[in-house]
Amino acid sequence: MDTTPESYLDLFPLEAIVYLTPDSENVLEDIDPDKVYVLGGLVDESIHKQLTLRRAREQCLQTARLPIREYMVKAPNSRNYHSETLAINQVFDVLSTYYETRSWPAALKAGVSSGKGYVLPDAAEQ
Repeated sequence: MDTTPESYLDLFPLEAIVYLTPDSENVLEDIDPDKVYVLGGLVDESIHKQLTLRRAREQCLQTARLPIREYMVKAPNSRNYHSETLAINQVFDVLSTYYETRSWPAALKAGVSSGKGYVLPDAAEQ
């Protein structure tokens, strides 16, 4: 991993960039080594729906979301709380684990805490 103060828009062709946002209608099915994945993060305590999606659209970028709905189920909880919005480190953990294992269930288990209200189907049955 490299870090730089330069913008990803200046470093990579637009067609190679995929902006990850929980509001995308596109599901990330696999990691393409020829793509650059931008973790659409906000340093804020509140959730601003659609903000990262709007930002990506303004920049004419492809978007995708993690396949949480496709592989996980809503767990019953006292607050009836369910959120697909993850911290940047959680998204990174999911992507890293998926890249190593090629298993979305393993990756999501590694990065999505039970506090988000989602669990793998087998965990919901316990």
